[in-house]
Amino acid sequence: MKALIIETVIGFFAFDEKGEVIDKELFVNRAESIVNALKMVGKGLLVPELTSLISRIALNGFDVFDFEGKSLADVVQRDLGFSVEVVGPTETGKRLRADLPKVATELRYVDDEAALRELSRTVSTSISRVAVKEAAHKRDLLLIQAIHAIDELDSSLNIFSTRVREWYGYHFPELNNFIEKHDTFLRLVNLLGARQNFTLDNLKDMEIPESRSRVIADVISSSMGADLDENDLETIRDLSASIMELYKARRKLDGYVEKLMGEVAPNVKMLAGSSLGARLISLAGGLENISRMPASTIQILGAEKALFRSMKTGALPPKHGAIFQHQDIHQALRWQRGKIARALSGKIAIAVRVDAFKGEFMGERLKMELDTRVREIKTKYPRPPVREKVVERRTERRTPNGHRGKGRRSRG
Repeated sequence: MKALIIETVIGFFAFDEKGEVIDKELFVNRAESIVNALKMVGKGLLVPELTSLISRIALNGFDVFDFEGKSLADVVQRDLGFSVEVVGPTETGKRLRADLPKVATELRYVDDEAALRELSRTVSTSISRVAVKEAAHKRDLLLIQAIHAIDELDSSLNIFSTRVREWYGYHFPELNNFIEKHDTFLRLVNLLGARQNFTLDNLKDMEIPESRSRVIADVISSSMGADLDENDLETIRDLSASIMELYKARRKLDGYVEKLMGEVAPNVKMLAGSSLGARLISLAGGLENISRMPASTIQILGAEKALFRSMKTGALPPKHGAIFQHQDIHQALRWQRGKIARALSGKIAIAVRVDAFKGEFMGERLKMELDTRVREIKTKYPRPPVREKVVERRTERRTPNGHRGKGRRSRG
């Protein structure tokens, strides 16, 4: 015979095929006990109340058990050895939960319906609090926050560095043309200050190449910049020093991400690198989320706007998203990038699944297989593919006398 097992906040109920209650097993009436039991159920573990109920009704000839959820069905089949079926939400279950305040009162589980509502609220709040606390222990969430912090720092550093370049440009505008890196520019402004201090010896001490140092030193005498007083220069130097501290924090975050990737996703780190691997996990919303994605979705993570635009306008869809940062893709020839992106995303899809489910380290093997595939693509496609030209022809029609003529728009 078959029985339907329904889980509620007060315990388990068993129904026969006619929808009649045949037995029940209630939780101890304490919020803490109920929370612990429901936590075990949520994790796919067997609780004593469910074991007692099934063992008891099995003695009455029930040997197949229906469940609304897969986790309970799996654990009963695995640990108790009974045949199970997952039936999804049932009318019997909906009816029981709707009438649960009345049922709990009749069973003397609570004094009145208000007491059950208060118990349910307490249990729900406790379970939510535990879920949030457990989520905070997930290391990949820390990784996501670190990537967001790096992105925000990069944006801020670019804004502040540009401000210093424009501000100091009133005094020594020519320097902007010779120093491209923001952090180097800030270091020079902070340590040297006035343009008169940009001598050949000072610039060489700052590890600026000699050829460039000579050019910078030579333009000082003919600079178009204005003379600033000591207070003005000191203000710019102080701002430069503050921005340099942000660059230091940025480098520390890079080191943190690299170390954390080694803990959270070592296979992805080996395959895609710390920065790119962490960015893909961040774009997906976590390691568990990206482990559920097919390779084709991983391939275009970060290119969602281009994908939606192509769907809306009929333009060609993007071939790659954030994985374009991988050196095998952005250093490849244009017509090779799509194939390499597919190969890379396929290997990353394998790596994230292994990392998410704590499998063995296989990053080196995946990296070797990817390198082999990249070499094959570059060897097989050294030149761009030849595309057939589509020739548009004007619509022709025959004139009344049988001659061919160009179609004309009729007047009327």
